[in-house]
Amino acid sequence: MRFILRSLLAASALALSTLASAQTWPAKPVKIVVPYPPGGAVDVVTRKMAAKLQEQTGQTFYVENKAGAAGTIGLSSVVQAPADGYTLAANDTTWALLPHIFRKLPFDHDSALVPVGGFVFAPMALAVKADSKYRTLAELVAAAKARANEVSYGTGGAGSAPHFVSEALGIAAGANFMHVPFKGAGEATMALLSGTIDFQIASTPGILGQVKGGKARLLAVSGTKRLGVLPDVPTFQEAGVKFPGLVNFTALFAPKGTPAPVLERLHKELATAMASPDMKAYAEGIGAEPGHWDAATLAHDLHERTAFWGRIAANTAFERQ
Repeated sequence: MRFILRSLLAASALALSTLASAQTWPAKPVKIVVPYPPGGAVDVVTRKMAAKLQEQTGQTFYVENKAGAAGTIGLSSVVQAPADGYTLAANDTTWALLPHIFRKLPFDHDSALVPVGGFVFAPMALAVKADSKYRTLAELVAAAKARANEVSYGTGGAGSAPHFVSEALGIAAGANFMHVPFKGAGEATMALLSGTIDFQIASTPGILGQVKGGKARLLAVSGTKRLGVLPDVPTFQEAGVKFPGLVNFTALFAPKGTPAPVLERLHKELATAMASPDMKAYAEGIGAEPGHWDAATLAHDLHERTAFWGRIAANTAFERQ
C-alpha cells in the first residue's frame, strides 16, 4: 500500500509540476525550426509570426533554419526535442507529401508531431521572368506540348510542394515540363530571374516581392479568385487550364506529448495574432488570405491532402527515396 501511495503521490506531483510549467509558458525563448533554407514562403511567414508572438507574449521566439531531405532533417530534430513547447516546427502542405516522397520516414508521420494551427493561406502562383517570351499560360503550355520536356521549371527540390503542384499542372494541361531541382525555393527564384529556368510555381509570399519589384511576372494563380494585390492576374481556370492548383498555408507543429495547456495557449496566441490588423494587412500584402485553423481543422485538412497527393504521386515519374 505504501508503494502504491508513493507512486500516486509521485504521479500527482509530476502532473502538478507539468501543469504549473504549462501555465507559465513561455518562460524562456521558443525555437521554431523551419526545415528549409531561408527565403522560401514558410521561412518568410514563420519569421513574421515569430515576431508577432514575441510581441504578444513578451518572450523571445526565434527561427532556426535546418534544411535537408525534403524537410525531414529539421522535422526529425523537433520530433526528438523535449515535448515542453519550447521547440516547434513550421511546415506547409509539404507535410502531406512526405509519405509519398520517402519509402520510410525517420519518424511516425501519423503521430510524431502534433498539429497546432495553420495561418496565412497563400495561393500558388506560376511566375516567369519579367521579360519572358511567354506572355500567357496558354503560350507556355502550347510550347511545352510542342517540345516535350524542354520548357523547364525550378523548385526547392524533388518532392517539394511546388514540384508536385507543377507535375499536377502538367497532368491537367496535357503537357510535359522539365523539372530542375535546387537546394531551396529562394535558389529556384534566383534561377528564374537569371533565365536559367522558364518558370517557377511558388507560394505568393515567396515570389510577390520579385513581382512588385518588376523582376518577375505571374501568369496564373491557384484558387477560385484573383489576388487583390494583382487583380489582372487570372486564376488557372480563367487562363484556360482546369486546374484548381493549391492554396498553401503555414502551420506550426509540436512534439507528441506536449502538454495540452501549452498547445491551447499557443493556438490562442496564433488566433490573436491573425486577428490583429497588422497581421491581416501583412497577409493581404503578400497576396494571401488572413485567418487561422485550429488543430482539429488543420489535422483534417492534412489527412485529406495526404490522400490527394498520393493520387498525384501515382501518376508522376517521381520515385520515392
